[in-house]
Amino acid sequence: MGFLKKKLVSWGSSTVRAKYLHMRCIAHILNLVVQDGLKDCDSSVKKVREVVRYVRNSPARLKKFRDLADWLSIKQRSSLCLDVPTRWNSTYLMLQSALTYQKVFESLESDCSFKSDLGNSIPDFMDWESVGSLVQLLKCFYDMTIRISGSLYVTSNTFFTEISDLYCLLKGMVEVGGPVGVMGKNMKAKFEKYWGDVEKMNLMIFFANILDPRDKLEYMPTQFNHMYGEEKGKPFYDKVVAGLAELFDDYSTYASSSVPSVPVSVQPTSASSVSVGKPQDFLKSQIKKQRLESGVEEEESFDILGWWKINSARFPVLSKLARDVLAIPISTVASESAFSTSGRVLDPFRSSLTPKIVEALVCTQDWLRMQNTPLCIEENLEELERFEKELSGDGGSGRSLGSTLATIPVMLLFTLLDLLT
Repeated sequence: MGFLKKKLVSWGSSTVRAKYLHMRCIAHILNLVVQDGLKDCDSSVKKVREVVRYVRNSPARLKKFRDLADWLSIKQRSSLCLDVPTRWNSTYLMLQSALTYQKVFESLESDCSFKSDLGNSIPDFMDWESVGSLVQLLKCFYDMTIRISGSLYVTSNTFFTEISDLYCLLKGMVEVGGPVGVMGKNMKAKFEKYWGDVEKMNLMIFFANILDPRDKLEYMPTQFNHMYGEEKGKPFYDKVVAGLAELFDDYSTYASSSVPSVPVSVQPTSASSVSVGKPQDFLKSQIKKQRLESGVEEEESFDILGWWKINSARFPVLSKLARDVLAIPISTVASESAFSTSGRVLDPFRSSLTPKIVEALVCTQDWLRMQNTPLCIEENLEELERFEKELSGDGGSGRSLGSTLATIPVMLLFTLLDLLT
């Protein structure tokens, strides 16, 4: 990293900008935080993973499972899905779908082959209770992952807000005590390793939040005091403000001489009282009137880049600074998913696929996606369920589809269907 910084400076970049080169992925850190909390719940999760794998390993078992679900009048909203153990969000999706079919798994315990093959790996009542509580807890972290993994909207301005929300969530878990408290302590220890000291954090996290015209500096003093205490919070806040002023001066130096530069004027916000919970919610009602007077509306569809583009004449230097800072991605999930797709296609159960077939599957999945559809890591398999039933000949529709798809090899077709899950 030091070599890269020197290269950037030699190519004409300033030392001020080179300081903020390295940005950690918030999704990876969140993954590490939750993984530390899941260590104590590993036995129940492993049992559920084993029974899901057992059912999915054979088409005959999967058909028997679905027939049993229909007989028990369980509405099939999603299919069973296996997880990637190193990605807790996929574990959440697996547990969520397995809970829907809990009665089906319990009914399978009367099957001799099911009991003999799995043995002690069959989850009992306490395992299902533990998994149910875990799913409710993980939903908060999963929703956060969905927000930060967006690929069609700016996310850098929400980085510090998400960190603050995560701190509040972990603090609440620790205060609950019991197994949840133990999990919260493990997660909080990992949280403090990366975000427990502003000195070790990239200040762009805070700059992007300040450059959001809906937030500015209204929330930040209270958030610092809430997370780090008043003794550390005030110096941390002053360091962030000084760093932003230094970066603004650097942009002013490179700006055209015809563009008048206005120095950054920072008016610290009083933060004498700190709320328990989310600081954002506590302060929003107090400054809503000020926001409306400044012309910034409270709406989810707010286009922050469009706002800076419209107001670039008023803030010529600051708009250029905002354009560069807000363009920084805070998560690498969207880009990394493009490289990990082939690994999900070629798993141990489909290890005989040729390179051409794997390439065809990956390309077909990409082509079937709409052009402007954002990346969604949640699986929606209702359409696949209907399609598979039609292919099996239910209702006489299999013949028409069979004639249409006669030119597609059978193994390729079903592998493609499996991929689209």
